[in-house]
Amino acid sequence: MLAIGQLAKSAGVSIDTVRYYERQDLLLPCERTASGYRRYSDDSVRRLRFIRKAQGLGFTLAEIRELLALAEDESVDCGAIRERAQIKINEIQPRIDDMLRIKKALEELAQYCPGSGKPLKDCTILEYFYRDEDQK
Repeated sequence: MLAIGQLAKSAGVSIDTVRYYERQDLLLPCERTASGYRRYSDDSVRRLRFIRKAQGLGFTLAEIRELLALAEDESVDCGAIRERAQIKINEIQPRIDDMLRIKKALEELAQYCPGSGKPLKDCTILEYFYRDEDQK
């Protein structure tokens, strides 16, 4: 059994993060000592790592709760998990498209900037930011 500090360290998170996940009912201690200290199993380490990795891929805590429930349901097959991944892909695609559009625009601005040694009055990036779109 692990103390909360050991659990946090093994998953690379803070103790406050562990407590937060507990408040969100994503992680529960296996037991409490007579003095009230939380104790966790090795499975808690796996679960905590699962939560962190899923968060890193953009899943919300509600979605992670759903994934965990699916992962613990033996009647579920891989298709259900794959479906959740596909939903997340479809959800983030518009943001990816926006970011690519922004990247392209910034690359064009940077390409036409005269660069070092030129006065700010010649900066095409600043000119673009200040430009009144009605005047073009």
